[in-house]
Amino acid sequence: MAHAVSLSQVSCVFVSAGRAVRAVDDVTLDIAAGEFFTLLGPSGSGKTTCLRMIGGFTRPTAGSISIYGNAVSALPPFARPVTTVFQDYALFPHMTVLENVAYSLMVRGVPKVEREQRASEMLEVVRLPDMSKRKPAQLSGGQRQRVALARALVSEPKVLLLDEPLGALDLKLREQMQVELKELQRRLGITFVLVTHDQHEAFSISDRIGVFNQGRLEQVDSPSALYERPTSRFVAEFLGAANVLEHEAALALTGYPTAMIRPERITIGPSSSARISGQVEAIQYFGSFWRIKVRCPLAVVLMVDLPVSSVQPAIGDTVHLHWDASAVHPLRPSVSV
Repeated sequence: MAHAVSLSQVSCVFVSAGRAVRAVDDVTLDIAAGEFFTLLGPSGSGKTTCLRMIGGFTRPTAGSISIYGNAVSALPPFARPVTTVFQDYALFPHMTVLENVAYSLMVRGVPKVEREQRASEMLEVVRLPDMSKRKPAQLSGGQRQRVALARALVSEPKVLLLDEPLGALDLKLREQMQVELKELQRRLGITFVLVTHDQHEAFSISDRIGVFNQGRLEQVDSPSALYERPTSRFVAEFLGAANVLEHEAALALTGYPTAMIRPERITIGPSSSARISGQVEAIQYFGSFWRIKVRCPLAVVLMVDLPVSSVQPAIGDTVHLHWDASAVHPLRPSVSV
């Protein structure tokens, strides 16, 4: 079976202030049918440009893009079996919710009775059956987001593209909508491709994640694999707190030239069999855990995450650090940021 979306050696170069800017650099990627895939990275990393190329809003400079086995690189957005949901929702303020949802069907010449029926059914899917006669201004942010989803899905796209659709929502509503978005994707079985810079959002709803850095894909994997087995320093540090050791310190403590240890994998214990000892120089409270920063020999500062129920050392205390060999993960060099 063909992949839902395939990119083969895709690049995109813009000219800005008289110089060429490589926004996307030789990206090859396959997204499976029915997958919730996220393009994750900091601002300017190339993830949004990549999504826009899939949607047809930006042309690749090199390489090819196909959707379910059909080449689409030269096709305009309306000729592709995809729909895009943008962060600002782009709802028509003068139209009712039902009219907004049915708009794409009206443009395609679908008869009024049929398009209103399909729009009503889609409002049921996104749990807004009683909002059909309201205007967008009468809705909450979360409700407008669901209307935008319903409008995108009513045309039955094969792939739904989501360009930071939850970015305008406050934290609590964003977390609620993350759950609803994943549930909606599971029910419909449509391939979702999401762009976000929020690691927590990506982890909570994605089947797989592609991490972008300076226009290139650093790593593609499941959320758990990216966190536990990052391949580069960039991925290790972008996806949560990480103790990254290099050179002499890395070789002495881990046996690798470059390695990572997550703070929660380090414990404080007796001096016997300790990997290294050091002095506590800072303590931070994060609700469910304390983050202890320990200055050690070899010019190393290690972060240690301790449960709030554990005994908390004081600043200036000497502590002895322990970790299992399985906590150490080797890294390859990464593009600097």
